[in-house]
Amino acid sequence: MSATTTGGALRVHVLWFPDWPLRAALGAAPPHPPTALVQAGTVSACTESARAHGVRVGQRRRSAQSRLPSLRLLPHDTTADERAFLPVLRLIEAHAPGVHLLRPGLAALRSRGVSRYHGGEEGAAAALVRMLAEAGYAEARIGVADGMFTAELAARAAPPAADDAEPWAVIPPGRAREFLAPLPLAVLGEPELADLLRRLGVSTLGEFAALDVGSVRERFGEHGARLHDLASGADSRPLTPRAPDPQLAREVLFETPLGQSDQIAFAVRQTADAVLLALAEVSAVCTEVRIDLTDDDGAVFSRTWLHPTCFDAGDLVDRVRWQLETIVDDAPDDAAHAFRGIVGVRLAPVAVDDAAHHQPGLFGSGTDERLHHAVSRVQTLLGHRGVSTAAMAGGRMLADRQVLTPWGERPLVPRDPSQPWPGSLPDPLPAEVFAPMRPVRVSGADDSEIRIDERGGLSAAPALIEGTAVVGWAGPWPVHEHRWDAERAVSGHRFQLLDAGHRAWLVFHSAGAWWAEGRYR
Repeated sequence: MSATTTGGALRVHVLWFPDWPLRAALGAAPPHPPTALVQAGTVSACTESARAHGVRVGQRRRSAQSRLPSLRLLPHDTTADERAFLPVLRLIEAHAPGVHLLRPGLAALRSRGVSRYHGGEEGAAAALVRMLAEAGYAEARIGVADGMFTAELAARAAPPAADDAEPWAVIPPGRAREFLAPLPLAVLGEPELADLLRRLGVSTLGEFAALDVGSVRERFGEHGARLHDLASGADSRPLTPRAPDPQLAREVLFETPLGQSDQIAFAVRQTADAVLLALAEVSAVCTEVRIDLTDDDGAVFSRTWLHPTCFDAGDLVDRVRWQLETIVDDAPDDAAHAFRGIVGVRLAPVAVDDAAHHQPGLFGSGTDERLHHAVSRVQTLLGHRGVSTAAMAGGRMLADRQVLTPWGERPLVPRDPSQPWPGSLPDPLPAEVFAPMRPVRVSGADDSEIRIDERGGLSAAPALIEGTAVVGWAGPWPVHEHRWDAERAVSGHRFQLLDAGHRAWLVFHSAGAWWAEGRYR
């Protein structure tokens, strides 16, 4: 079998890792418990166990939970997908140079070189599957075909690894169109075009490929003609190998375990300088770094750190110290699992940028750069979470609408603020938000308890808050959230109160108790 080209079509090995976003989010190999990743209120990925209960990509969050109330929901961080897939790319490159990243969880290789080395396309697929399984990626599947589009669909059609099945599929040269013909139009990833073609009586790739390409171009333009080529098995996309990473990681080992953060910070300073020197040799700076701390028992504690601009040596040392403090704080108190110290530190740049983009201006650093240095110095004194930046998220309760992220890290907003949130508080919002809400005492004129019935009627008007007279009030406004989830359920009534000291309060009454949610200034 030829491992090069046939009729001008490039032979390609495509490696597919099913449900990669779930693997990146959960940090473990499948099978996974029923879990779904949510982006902008919509399911963007779900596990096989969740799909077995009717959960599907594209469902609204509430619809997915109605199918499976015990479904675990996590925010989808696409940057985490990319970071988690980077070691896999490096692993593939170590055995078959010239890997092409299609997207996290999907990579491609030219068949020629790897197939010649392993004695054929199936031999190359078997070697790659074996290598990935030994590294802990036994779920990987491989498709081999003319062009990346056909090879990807072949990988998705390959069976999972089992005793009686091999997790790869090889489409012989020149047979791409035959393989694609019975597949539905949905595999093109163009739902509007697929819907229009179905209404015209075209439902498979074979029927679409049978149409005259000139008519398709005239009706759907160049993009439609491109899709027609894919359906015909004529994928002309060039395969651009990923440039190999320079050897930028540096590591330091200690003869005796070190347990004090100051000791480790001092010992790792030269390693941080070595990383920056390696970056300088390739005219690059580091904007994202992974720090691996190895303890005396051989356990490795890894974390990826971001930087608003780029790391210097002091920043790297600070991240090592903060990461160590987190490990010590989280260590169990029992003697059997007591923290025994660190024996090795590895600094590995994950994302780099051209150093020319981070040079100071002709007349010195700008205002943003001076602000960054000042805030970073404060963060060094107070710790990693000592300085935070705020981002707006969607939600009905005030605490849900603010997301605090440590300075220097990328904010991850769990709920889209642009979506409609019926029952949320309109502008203007309180300047001070209590998270968590603070208990307060609100009572009637005779210091009596205020009760609220099912219709929102009050037994008495609010007259006192924390012993201060109430001179004006508005409400109640009912709030009912997550009634189907006992742990997340919120039910109560909101009020706005103005006391005699001209302080305005946003209070929440629930289950007979009063809580201060925020305060206006």
